Amino acid sequence: MFPAIPNYHALAMLFLTVAALYLFRREDIRLESSCLAVLIAVAVGFEVFPFIQANGKHLESVHFFYGFGHEALIAVCALMIAGQGLVRTGALEPVGRLLGRLWKIYPQLSLLVTLLVAAILSAFMNNTPIVVLLIPILISVSMRNNTSPSGMLMPMGFATLIGGMTTTVGTSTNLLVVAVAAEQGMRKLGLFDFAVPAAVAGVVAILYLWLVAPRMLPPRDSILESAAPRLFTAHLTLDEDGFAVGKTLADVIEHANGTLKAERIQRFGASSDVRIMPMPDVVLQAGDRIRVSDTADNLKEYEKLLGAKLFVGKHQVDEEHPLTAEDQQLAEVVIVPGSPLAGSTLKNVRFVDHYKMVAVALHREGKEIDLYRKLGSVSLHVGDILLVQGSREKIAEMKKKGDLLVLDATTDLPHTDKAPIALAIMAMVVGLAAFGILPIAISAILGVMALLITRCLDWNDAGRALSTQVILIVVASLALGEALMKTGGADYLAQLFLFFTQGMPAPVILSALMLLLAILTNIVSNNAAAVIGTPIAISVASQLGLPAEPFVIAVLFGANFSYATPMAYKTNLLIMNAGGYHFGDFLKIGIPLALLMWVTLSIFIPFYYDIL
Repeated sequence: MFPAIPNYHALAMLFLTVAALYLFRREDIRLESSCLAVLIAVAVGFEVFPFIQANGKHLESVHFFYGFGHEALIAVCALMIAGQGLVRTGALEPVGRLLGRLWKIYPQLSLLVTLLVAAILSAFMNNTPIVVLLIPILISVSMRNNTSPSGMLMPMGFATLIGGMTTTVGTSTNLLVVAVAAEQGMRKLGLFDFAVPAAVAGVVAILYLWLVAPRMLPPRDSILESAAPRLFTAHLTLDEDGFAVGKTLADVIEHANGTLKAERIQRFGASSDVRIMPMPDVVLQAGDRIRVSDTADNLKEYEKLLGAKLFVGKHQVDEEHPLTAEDQQLAEVVIVPGSPLAGSTLKNVRFVDHYKMVAVALHREGKEIDLYRKLGSVSLHVGDILLVQGSREKIAEMKKKGDLLVLDATTDLPHTDKAPIALAIMAMVVGLAAFGILPIAISAILGVMALLITRCLDWNDAGRALSTQVILIVVASLALGEALMKTGGADYLAQLFLFFTQGMPAPVILSALMLLLAILTNIVSNNAAAVIGTPIAISVASQLGLPAEPFVIAVLFGANFSYATPMAYKTNLLIMNAGGYHFGDFLKIGIPLALLMWVTLSIFIPFYYDIL
């Protein structure tokens, strides 16, 4: 029989869940804004339209803000900061050095070792720093062998996702599923409680990524490399009979179609030279020297439009003295999570002043924006690649800072004498949780305090490690999941799921649930999919009269199959831009990988948990 229609509050929450999942996948609306809107909608809705629970008590609307103090969120944030400590101290440098040497000797074996190392490290820490560590190494290998890095980068990125699903601390998704399931009365899963099925599926997946995926991926080149506009700093000296003499700077800029950007005006007088601020109402005189930084073509165009002579230093630009960029170099840098540029603009962070270099182009999912002045107001996203120009020294400084990932095909890695301390602290965090001495939320917070006390991190580093997106998606997802459970919406969805799978064996129902989550996680946030799917899994198991654990673990695994789209997981975006991949490349490699994992786990989980 088709399930009866639930109460109005449950229907409203089901509608809001669909709306939330739609908003979470919109690229033109910031994820933080969508999460906050969902959170407010839930809280205001239950305040204006009170809901009486089965025990006769009103469901308090402020209860939906409990996610800000939720154990899972605390653990997620603390582990993000701890991972930043490993990055800042260069604690992963020995791994990078070893892999770099191995690639020179045994390339084919090295890919397997790289995949295994990436997966193992990701089981115990956030995968973003691991991806950031390995991208330059693999690009260096491809440059040295004159091959495309596309056959290595995507398999490496997917290996970190596979490793992340083996322990409770591997991803924020795992922590949320474990915490929500425990709140629903299921026993709290330990650090390695689902490591065996994850490892079995992981072996199959790693073999696919090692032997099959590289042969399926076409060679991809960096899009920015072929179109690299270089900026030159030069002076336009105004001729007496030129257009600009007697005009205001505003008139001159308008005559140049609004593209000319004067950095400084120098006027030569009888007794001294004067530097004039480039204000719009400044009236230009013959002999004035306007300093401009732009491309060679644009500088020559300004020379013609303004009636001026173009100089670099003391020499007029001509065939004998062409434009030169002196010590200036071009480098591609990736916006990584925790970077000051993520979610901000070049203008807001004062990029030129802070880094002493200029951005000349932006690449984002096949789109390019060039000429630095057009980039100032563009909101930058994680995974974007900036083409920057600066001195060799400043580019090296940027690399050591770690705010941005420099794709310069070298393997120089930061290293400090604090690296062993940071590694020991991370081992302590995992060890305390693994042996059940402390919950992961408490051991991770203890680790953060230890990193601060030992000066492996400062509070600025800790602040940069936190992600507003992660915090708000976790809180909004927890609020939605709680509302669905309290109103009976989760039970209704479980009944619908069982109605469409009625008559099927329990292993098939479990497999279908995992497939549903796998599809959902590649369209919307994996955290949202996991938090909404967990109570449904528990309800399905209850109505089948079976233990909840295998169904919850099926949801956990399904929510981790973030392979089929670049937006399914933040490191996919890093990999996409660094490797020059197309959207279709993720479909070509990710869908078979997800299906392979799904089939393997659909067979193994029922056998392992004895629900055949």
